[in-house]
Amino acid sequence: MSRPDYIPSLDGLRGIAALLVVQAHIGLIFPSTTLHLVTVGSEAVGLFFALSGFLMAHLYGSRPVTRENVLDFLVSRFARIYPVYLVAVLLVAMLSGMPSLNFLQPIAGGMDFVRHVFLLGSSGVFWSIPPEIQFYLLFPILWLCLARPHRYSGLIAGFAIVVAVDGLLELPGPGIMLLSKLPYFLFGALAGGMHSHLERWTPSALMGIFTLLLLAVFLTYRHVLPNFSPEFWGLQSAAAAAVIVALVARQPPIAGHFFAAAPLRFLGTISFSLYLFHVPIMFLVHRSFEALLPEPALIAAALFVAIGGAWFLRETIEVPSRRLLVTLWQHQRWRLVSRQAPAERIERAILDLQETEKRLLGGAASAPAADLREKTGRTVIQDDGDEKLRA
Repeated sequence: MSRPDYIPSLDGLRGIAALLVVQAHIGLIFPSTTLHLVTVGSEAVGLFFALSGFLMAHLYGSRPVTRENVLDFLVSRFARIYPVYLVAVLLVAMLSGMPSLNFLQPIAGGMDFVRHVFLLGSSGVFWSIPPEIQFYLLFPILWLCLARPHRYSGLIAGFAIVVAVDGLLELPGPGIMLLSKLPYFLFGALAGGMHSHLERWTPSALMGIFTLLLLAVFLTYRHVLPNFSPEFWGLQSAAAAAVIVALVARQPPIAGHFFAAAPLRFLGTISFSLYLFHVPIMFLVHRSFEALLPEPALIAAALFVAIGGAWFLRETIEVPSRRLLVTLWQHQRWRLVSRQAPAERIERAILDLQETEKRLLGGAASAPAADLREKTGRTVIQDDGDEKLRA
C-alpha cells in the first residue's frame, strides 16, 4: 500500500490481536486444550479498541470538521463494519437454529436476532461491535476537540471527567455499552492526535526492543502476577494499550520490522473477518472432521480453514460491500452538489454584473480593485472545490 497515512506496523499489531482472539477461543471448541492454553483475549480486544481510537484520530483528526467530512466518516465506518457483521450474525443465527449442531455462543430466538441486527446483541465476539459503533457516533465530538482544543476545552474537560469516573467506579469491561471501554478509545485517540507532532522523533533500536517487551508484559502480566491486577479492564490497561499502539506506530527498528512482516500484515488485513467468523468456521471444521483427524491435526486444520475463510469473506463480502456503499454515497453527494451549482452560478453572475457596473461608473481607476476582488472570488471558489475533493 502506498497511502501516505498507512502505517504497516499497525496492520501487524492488528494481526497479532486477531490471532490472540482466535487462540483464546480454541478452548471453547476443543475443551481438552483448556488446561494447556493461556488465553489473552481481553488484552487483544483492548488493543483493538485503542487501535481504533488511534486510527480515527490519525486519519481524520487533521481534516476540517465539516458536515460533508463527518457524513463521509460515518458512511465509511458503517460500510466498513455493518455489512460483514450482518452476514456473520445471519450465519450464527442459522447455525443456532439447528438443534442437532448444539452451536456454541448461539443467538437464541427471534428477539435475540433482532437485537444483534440493531447492534444490541452480545453473543460471542459480537459484544465488542456495539461499543465500536457507539464510539464512531461519538467521534465527531472528539474530532472537534482534536481540531480546536482551545475552543472546546470544556468538552475535553468533560471527557477527562468521564474517564476519571470510569476509573473510580471500575466499571466491568465486557458488554455492549461504550462507557466502560471509553478510556481505551480516548487514550488511543490521544495517541493518534499526537502522532503527527512526533515526526521529528526517530526511535532507536533500544526503543524497538522496549516496545516488544512492553507488549509481552501487557499480554502476560495478569497470568504472571495475578495478585497485581486480576481484572483487565481498567485505566492502567487502557493507558498501556494506547502507549503500545503509539510506539508501534512509530515503527522503531527491530519492532517495526517484526510488526511489518508480511504474514502479520496479511493477518491484519483479514483481521475483522477473522474476528467475526473464526468461531463458526472452526466449530464446523471440528464437527465435520473430529472422527477423522487427531486433535492436534484437527486444530491446525481448523486454524487454516478459519484464516482461508476470513480471506475469502473479506474479498467477497467485506471489501465489495464497503466499496459499493461508499460509491453510492459519493454519487449521492455529487448529486447534491450539482443541485447547488446553478445557485452558485447565479451568484457569480450577480457579482460579475456588480463589478461591471462599478467599472462603468468608476472608470479605469476602479479596475485594479475590481480585478483584486475578482481574483479573491476565484480563490474562494477554488478553495471550496478543493475542500469537496478532500472530503
